[in-house]
Amino acid sequence: MALTPYAQALGIEIDHDEAGEPVLRVDYSNRVAGRPGFLHGGAMSGLMEMAGFAALQAELTRRGESMRLKPVNIQVEFMRGGTEQVTFAKGSVTRAGRRVALVNAEAWQDDRSKPIALAQIKVLLIPAE
Repeated sequence: MALTPYAQALGIEIDHDEAGEPVLRVDYSNRVAGRPGFLHGGAMSGLMEMAGFAALQAELTRRGESMRLKPVNIQVEFMRGGTEQVTFAKGSVTRAGRRVALVNAEAWQDDRSKPIALAQIKVLLIPAE
């Protein structure tokens, strides 16, 4: 699975696969830095958006469907500040219909049971030509 140029620009990589759903990671660097010592909220949101898209793309591939994905709405809840360490994110598809998909994503750092942010993503599915 290839990540988008946006994901590559942030330094986002696929870390591993969990039961068919990719887990993404980003190392702390100046590209994702926010206020001193903390991860930028936009970078955190971007990581979760990419994790959601990766999970949805994996689901569509399993179903043998080829779709273009267009984000409709993304709601992010920040739980705590991300610090200067590796950040992980994973998406999970709640529902993927014929035209719209709903995906949840979470981001965490050293302790997965304490997420730093959660996201709900609504995606328009457009048949690829």
